[in-house]
Parts: sequence; C-alpha cells; structure tokens
Amino acid sequence: MNAADLGLPVDVPSTALFTDQYEFTMLQAALKAGTAERRSVFEVFTRRLPEGRRYGVVGGTGRVLDAVENFRFDAGVLGFLRERNIVDEPTLRWLSAYRFSGDIWGYPEGEVYFPGSPILRVEGSFAECVLLETVILSILNHDSAIAAAASRMSSAAGGRPLIEMGARRTHELSAVASARAAYVGGFSTTSDLAAGFRYGIPTVGTSAHAFTLLHDSERDAFRAQVDSLGRGTTLLVDTYDVAEAVRAAVEIAGPELGAVRIDSGDLLLVAHRVRQQLDELGATATRIVVTSDLDEYAIASLAAAPVDAYGVGTQLVTGSGHPTCSMVYKLVARAQSADPRAPLVPVAKKSLGAKSSLGGRKWAARRPDAYGIAEAEVVGTGAVPAALGERQLLVELVKGGTVVAREPLDAARARHIEALAALPMSASQLSRGEPVIPTEYV
Repeated sequence: MNAADLGLPVDVPSTALFTDQYEFTMLQAALKAGTAERRSVFEVFTRRLPEGRRYGVVGGTGRVLDAVENFRFDAGVLGFLRERNIVDEPTLRWLSAYRFSGDIWGYPEGEVYFPGSPILRVEGSFAECVLLETVILSILNHDSAIAAAASRMSSAAGGRPLIEMGARRTHELSAVASARAAYVGGFSTTSDLAAGFRYGIPTVGTSAHAFTLLHDSERDAFRAQVDSLGRGTTLLVDTYDVAEAVRAAVEIAGPELGAVRIDSGDLLLVAHRVRQQLDELGATATRIVVTSDLDEYAIASLAAAPVDAYGVGTQLVTGSGHPTCSMVYKLVARAQSADPRAPLVPVAKKSLGAKSSLGGRKWAARRPDAYGIAEAEVVGTGAVPAALGERQLLVELVKGGTVVAREPLDAARARHIEALAALPMSASQLSRGEPVIPTEYV
C-alpha cells in the first residue's frame, strides 16, 4: 500500500510551490526568448559521498513519483504567484495547464550509488523539467541520507531488528519520510503511526517513563500495562532501579514476558546484567531492547552484548551526521532548437573549482569481477559496451508523463539487501574510507 493507493497527497494538495523562485523566473525568461520548449536532459548526481562513507543509498524515488504527479497549479497557487508578482500573466497561463509530459529514468529505490552516478535523469522540455529541480532534490537528498544512515546501522546490528523512533526529533512531515527511508535501508518497524498508515510500515510501541511515573508504584504501572496489553508486552525497566524492575516485571508477567527495554546507563554492562537476571528468573525467552541516542558506532559496540533489538531516533533522522547527500540537478544536454527532431548537444558548466560536471545523457552499469562482486561503477555517454548491456542500472520510471514503475516499499527494501550483497565486504566497515568501488567514465 502506498500514498497513491490511498488517494492521499504527498504532503499537501500540490507540490508546485516546493520550488525555488528562480525556477519560475528562468521559466518566464525562457518562454519570452522562445527557448522554453527546447528538449532538455537534466540529471541528478553527487560529486562526492559524505566524508568517510563507502556507498550511498537511493531513497525517496517513490516519493519523487508522487511529487511529480502532484505538481499542479491550482487557483490558490496561481493566485499566490500573481499577488507576489513572481511571474507575468503569460507565464501564469502556461503554468495553469502544467502537467509533466516527459520521461524519467533513474536508479531504482534501494539501489546503491557512487560519486558521478546518474541517479535520476529527467527528459522533456526545458520549461517542464526545470520546475522540478527543487522538489526532486529535496526528496532525494533527505531520503537518501536517512536510507544510508539506516543501512550502516543495519549492517552494524548484524541481523538484529531495528526500530525507527525519531518522529519527535524532526519535522512532523520529515518524520514520515524518514521512517519510510529507514525501512528501505533495513529498519524493521517504526513508532510513527503516520508512516504506518501512509506506507504500510509495521508499527510498534508500548510505554514511556511517564506511564510508570503516573502510577503510585512501578509494580502498579507494570500490572496495568500487562493487564491491558498482555504478557507479551515490553516493559520499560530503567525508571528507578533496573534490577528491582526486572524482578517485578517477571513476577507480574511471568516467564512469558515479551521484552524489557533499557533506555539509559552503560548499555553494555546493564544488558549483560539484565540477561543474567532474566535467565535466573526463568524468563529465558524475554528479549532485551535498548534505546538511548544510538548510532551505528554505538550499535556496533553492543555486538557482543545480549541485545535483541535496537531503537534509534535522533541519529537516524539526522542522517547520523550527514543530513544531506549534496546531490545536484544539472542540465547535461539540450536541443539546438524547439524542433522535436533537433539533435541533442551536450552541455556542462566549466569551473576551476570542484563544481564542474560532465555533459551528455548518461548511462550507468556496475561491472562485476570474476566472483560476481562489483569492482567499478561505469558511467558513459553514447553506446553501452556489449559486456555491460545486461548490467545497466537506470530503469524507466515515468514515460510520457505517466508513472510506469511504482512498486511496493518492500521491493525497494529487498533490492537494497541484494545491492549490498554484491558490493565488496569492506562496504560494511564503519571505519572512514573512500568509496568501496571507483567510478569510471567511458
């Protein structure tokens, strides 16, 4: 189930104003100059990965498709543009009929990417493509950052489940997007009900310290929770004294107690003590869940601890120190005239600094070594070498303005697992390093 199935908007009835003003002023000038209808190719890519990261994760593709479909100029939006004198009347008339009618190709969601990878390719008239720049970058930069952080945390967890619980640490709408991206990156569940409703992500949650403090005693709180939610619930045991709380939890729920949650203290030490105590009390199947400002490094440090699941909030929804992927949206080719038969010519910004780019419509493929493990990201223009023909990474997402590749979120999640398995083992290392495979241009 996704937003389109539910008939829901992405975030608001129209995504048309998730846009920088200069996109509208460029449109107005291009319409006046007669260049607006020139066939154009824009590409999304990043020149570098965040410092120390070995790979990036494509997140948000499904949300991009929703946003393109919802990019409409209704009376309210047009009225705002008119009141602010952002564009002139001819441009407003053009916008009133706006519907993206071009093609979009891209790396499918959950796939990994590297510097220079053409993550998304948008083709159509200059006018219709230029308007999509900001909303596309906003989604991909945010969601890919969260998905990459989630992927690293998932690798560090070594197969133990991860709970996304960062809604209270970010904007209410980005919280939903973060839960979605985290699920793609390997998290199992979310505490955010809006994410569960909108995207079908499994949701979990039991109680906070406030529930314990509400009652006259910890035992009263535990008894109330077990009476309501059953013996399989998760009891929070660090409000007062952990050892006493664990003892009370097992006495009240019995050995069938589902789990205990630890949210403070030396998690490594406390987890070992709690496991020993649970086993001595006969609650050998009771799981231990830890929370408390975890990131991938903290999760890795608990690898030897008797921990069954991790709950992660702040560090996940902020990209674990890298809240954006620095993706850009650049014009790489355009026609010489508005004639639909006019050939495309490569274009690129020339710069003495690090902001130069490579012109031309690109393809990408991942070359494997003799063992089937990726050894290079190959990016080129022109003909695709025969040896790479079956290994191309871009897939068609939108054709003639119609979405053709919407998929269940679980498909993106499964794809990410497959993509990681095809990378060198060093991709999962948390130590700082260069991209795990190089990008080659042909």
